Amino acid sequence: MTTVPARLDLGTTYPRVQQFYAAQMQLLDGRDISGYAGTFTEDAEFAHTPGRPPARTRDGIIADLRDFHRRFEDDPMQRRHYVNMIDLRPLEDGALRSTAYCLVVKVRPEQEPVFVSCVMHDVLVEADGEFLTRSRHVSYD
Repeated sequence: MTTVPARLDLGTTYPRVQQFYAAQMQLLDGRDISGYAGTFTEDAEFAHTPGRPPARTRDGIIADLRDFHRRFEDDPMQRRHYVNMIDLRPLEDGALRSTAYCLVVKVRPEQEPVFVSCVMHDVLVEADGEFLTRSRHVSYD
């Protein structure tokens, strides 16, 4: 049984998606909220926290993340997002369904790191040779 349909070129697509996620998470961990939102389509949907409604549109993602991060303004915590075990499936419209594990490490000075395990359920689209996230729904273990 093949886990990825043969029409998906893993030789080029998979490493490009890995690079996309690496750059996207660097923006998020660097608290470049506008830059991070720029990795989503204009009409994107982003659901990242249980109990919070999904953010919609780039401007909505910016507003949502700024509101979310206000709680941590005086907290020296640094988050690091590690995305791996990426499973890609082509969709009929040319987009990619990506299911990936994400390990979030929360680090505070002089404290033990805290690990959070989650799964990102994404739809990625390609525009002008670059990937963008059309939707992301995060579920937590």
